[in-house]
Amino acid sequence: MSAKILVVDDDAAIRRLLRNTLVQAGYAVVEAADGKGALRQYAAEHPDGVLLDLGLPDRDGLGLVPLLRKDGDAVVLVVSARDAVDEKVAALDLGADDFVTKPFDTDELLARLRVALRHKGGGGTAPKLVQRGDLRIDLDRRTVFRGNEELHLTRKEHDVLAMLARHVGRVVTHDRILAACWGGEEARIEYLRIVIRNLRQKLEHPGPVGSVIANELGVGYRLRPDA
Repeated sequence: MSAKILVVDDDAAIRRLLRNTLVQAGYAVVEAADGKGALRQYAAEHPDGVLLDLGLPDRDGLGLVPLLRKDGDAVVLVVSARDAVDEKVAALDLGADDFVTKPFDTDELLARLRVALRHKGGGGTAPKLVQRGDLRIDLDRRTVFRGNEELHLTRKEHDVLAMLARHVGRVVTHDRILAACWGGEEARIEYLRIVIRNLRQKLEHPGPVGSVIANELGVGYRLRPDA
């Protein structure tokens, strides 16, 4: 049975583009043009995912994120022209699974949706073993292998990598990583940047390949999935 996606956008052309893209990818689609319609469709249709614009005519889309989270377990991807860092951080902190800025590439949007739905399909349970190409991260044993070679990480590097691996493919904000990995210690973003730099040096193959850990400028970091 195909996943059902609720598209919430007041722009009919954007809704049409998203509908066509999603239908071609095998999804069922329902639509809403404002916040009131979104909540009504959400309650009636029980979608598996929501693509949510923030600039709705009757309310700020940010306010919908916690309501959708409270009333169901659908994944929520914000798709908005707003590109300010504080908007992205607010959406993610309120519970959105991802933030895609307009104009967007439809293939990237579909890939991010697949990742979010896969995570939901796991019942919300954090994975114990994360595989990315020849990189294998065992969260229980706190070991990391690239092929047959064990990579030696510091405790803090393990902590940060585990945080990203539990949310593979999704952005984890700076504040969330700092709170989880530094706790009550004095947490400064400079410390996190040093750990990320060291992780990249240890995890990545030499040569012109995409970074294993992607930087969402001013927002946070994402462990890239294979697909």
